[in-house]
Amino acid sequence: MGLSRHNREVDDRLRYADARPYTVPDTLGELAGPASGVVELPTHLAWSGLRVYDLGDERQLGLLYETVIRESMDIAEVDRYLNAAVLRRVWPRLWLPVRVRRAWEQRFPSLTQAA
Repeated sequence: MGLSRHNREVDDRLRYADARPYTVPDTLGELAGPASGVVELPTHLAWSGLRVYDLGDERQLGLLYETVIRESMDIAEVDRYLNAAVLRRVWPRLWLPVRVRRAWEQRFPSLTQAA
């Protein structure tokens, strides 16, 4: 059974996730965010609800990293909220779009070694 004309048009359209730019730092050393405590993200990053994250809670920590990596359009925000050592530790567990994971892993192959 073939695709209808409508379904082919939908499949041929560029998806937002395929074109969306992602912010990746030049070096992991730039990531000087907190490794503990409570972090509150601005609304433009955490637009879907949860804005306050307890970094002592592994689930919330992962959500914070996923949110910042997916949503940040400003390298200063990435540097401010992410911590290099913490990122290396949680990287294998983060749920990220394929394109953003690939962009980070191409720039920082050491992240794949953590997996």
